[in-house]
Amino acid sequence: MRIYLVIVDESDEALVALQFAARRAAKTGGALHLLALVPPQPFNAFAGVQATIEEEARARAETLVTAAAGNLLSQGAKMPVISVRVGEDIKVVRKYLEEHPEVSALVLGAANEGGPGPLVAHFTGAGMAHMTCPVFVVPGGLDADAIERLS
Repeated sequence: MRIYLVIVDESDEALVALQFAARRAAKTGGALHLLALVPPQPFNAFAGVQATIEEEARARAETLVTAAAGNLLSQGAKMPVISVRVGEDIKVVRKYLEEHPEVSALVLGAANEGGPGPLVAHFTGAGMAHMTCPVFVVPGGLDADAIERLS
């Protein structure tokens, strides 16, 4: 079974990547892993304040990825594997891929305008040499019909 890993955040390109991966999984009998990233918080001298900020960021990420999974389920998709991880984005994705060798492809969305984000830049650039699976970069400007056709 093919497993597609999608990085979920609040961006439009993440939504397009999620839609593409969901359609691709449905057509190939595959499944999804959804990963929400929580950036590490800068050091704060007041540990209680820092802990509260980190907890709020984690709660936001959990809400986001759970909503994405719920949306997929309402469309008839299989329940995805959901993970929320704290840390530097590239390191977290690499570690997740090491822990989950069953992942068949990393699916990332490209921004509609401007340069690539840090994940796309890394995993299609210098970081590509160390990948254990293919990387799909989905153009952020695709509409539902194009996603259906290309998936």
